[in-house]
Amino acid sequence: MIAATNRPDILDPALMRPGRFDRQVTVGYPDIKGREAILHVHARGKPLAPDVDLRTIAGSTAGFTGADLENLLNEAALLSARKGLKAITMLEIEEATIKVMMGTEKKSHIMSDKEKRLTAYHEGGHAVATYYCPTQDPVHQISIIPRGMAGGYTMSVPTEDRSYKTKKEMKEDLVVLLGGRVAEAITLDDISTGASNDIERATKLARAMITKYGMTEALGPITYGQDQGEPFLGRDMGHIRDYSEATASAIDKETRSIMNDAYTKTHGILEQHLDQLHDVAAFLFKHEKMSGEEFRLVMEGKMQGLPSDDTNALPPDGENSQKPEQQLEKSSEETSKADSESENAQENSSDQKPDSPQNPSAE
Repeated sequence: MIAATNRPDILDPALMRPGRFDRQVTVGYPDIKGREAILHVHARGKPLAPDVDLRTIAGSTAGFTGADLENLLNEAALLSARKGLKAITMLEIEEATIKVMMGTEKKSHIMSDKEKRLTAYHEGGHAVATYYCPTQDPVHQISIIPRGMAGGYTMSVPTEDRSYKTKKEMKEDLVVLLGGRVAEAITLDDISTGASNDIERATKLARAMITKYGMTEALGPITYGQDQGEPFLGRDMGHIRDYSEATASAIDKETRSIMNDAYTKTHGILEQHLDQLHDVAAFLFKHEKMSGEEFRLVMEGKMQGLPSDDTNALPPDGENSQKPEQQLEKSSEETSKADSESENAQENSSDQKPDSPQNPSAE
């Protein structure tokens, strides 16, 4: 008899004692070789273009399960059929990968310029923070087009399979998560509800660093609280608190300290590289999407004809971000002032002699 379960911890002990299921095989996430083999299985019967390399796809889908990889190729086949193609190309596979990870793109959703501006700076903040955090995976794509439940996204693709995470990596994860909120506060002088999920995830991660992984000196390498993992009960009902009120207060204090440190570091990064943040936001405001290569060129200053140099691009906040009417009035005033000064100069020159020292002749 063969059986499978995702929750061996809640099985009846009668099933687990000797003489029942003696051999237990744990099936984890596939590594790069496993993903390539799974892709070969699900690619049977599907016409693939010459540019499709399953090894490359396996390397860019770290963390995908077998079902995710099957879904990826099926979505790529559907996209190719809708376009009338005779084979699945790498472009459709890349689009299918993003769809599996982030959800379906909502192309029909119409965004106002104010909403696009806010989303562009929010996602730009995530991307710039990611670029200046050495432990983070490189940015693969940025978009301000809503997908799934997200109003926009900054997607980073892992370059390798990982089994562990260090304290430094987790701290930089917090910096990246807070990048959107900090970018809004710096550039728009206001904040929005768009960072609610980022803050929730960051707070959960900071609390896990303290209570689960023992990564703080103040509370030491101790696990606080026990998760019973009851799937049929509420999450709080399944959690047992085995520490005092004083310890709970210390955990809250340490969580706040970690979050504040991450916010301060994020603020410093974005303040120092504000020009690059404006460039990324301007590109997103105009094109709505930005590839990883385009993002790299902008950050390295190699992008030719940046949207921020265009009069129709997104202007940065500050003295130069005047309304068109104000700029027009100012330019007309300067023109009239210059004309009056020119007339006065002509009158003065007509009263003077041609060879006088005050009016030298130009050769």
